[in-house]
Amino acid sequence: MAAALRSVKGMVGLVTGGASGLGRATVERLVQQGGSAVLLDLPKSDGENVAKLLGDRCVFAPADVTSESDVKSALALAREKFGRLDIAVNCAGVAVAFKTYNAKKDLPHVLETFQRVIDVNLVGTFNVIRLAAGEIGRNEPDADGHRGVIINTASVAAFEGQVGQVAYSASKGGIVSMTLPVARDLAPMGIRVNTIAPGLFATPLLATLPDKVKSFLERQIPFPSRLGNPAEYAHLVQCIVENPMLNGEVIRLDGGLRMQP
Repeated sequence: MAAALRSVKGMVGLVTGGASGLGRATVERLVQQGGSAVLLDLPKSDGENVAKLLGDRCVFAPADVTSESDVKSALALAREKFGRLDIAVNCAGVAVAFKTYNAKKDLPHVLETFQRVIDVNLVGTFNVIRLAAGEIGRNEPDADGHRGVIINTASVAAFEGQVGQVAYSASKGGIVSMTLPVARDLAPMGIRVNTIAPGLFATPLLATLPDKVKSFLERQIPFPSRLGNPAEYAHLVQCIVENPMLNGEVIRLDGGLRMQP
């Protein structure tokens, strides 16, 4: 007999970058669907206010994803507040726009800038994965041997990076490439690992663009020809959590978008 589908109701999730954009939408959905959430974001973020708005089943963990001690503290908070951790969702990330070499200005890409993007997006994601796995691994397995789920955020830029996206694309490509080996590493623990690769979404990053630019970007998306809603990303997170056969996969969420140079 097939195993029963799971439900996020009663589950506890840790969401990085949870104060805004895709992360905030994920935190909100987990709580709305009957789960609990630890909202991890930088101390200077709006995380505390967001958590208060969502009530007793959400708590703010001020942390930097690149810090081992910060992430350990957030995991300890999950255990202290909710008694367990079932889900980890990595949404924290940064982006810059620099060419590998700017011939007009005789300027190479600043190495420290490249390293920072890799450190936050790729190393930070792995830092959360490796530490969250230990916490999720404490759970009693279900009939399938299932203990929990880790979901990462890549980007279509991992496959079709644009001019000036070399650092961002490299960081997201690293997340794509480590999805399967991490899933294989954690399979004996009953922990699934998947990655979502969003296209163009209405996040704070894109909100700063002029309306003319946003309209141009929307026209590049085959259907629906609009920016993605963060709630649609959060919906996919829930689907991944609830479907036990999704593992080791990278899922594009982009309306059929294929970025052209």
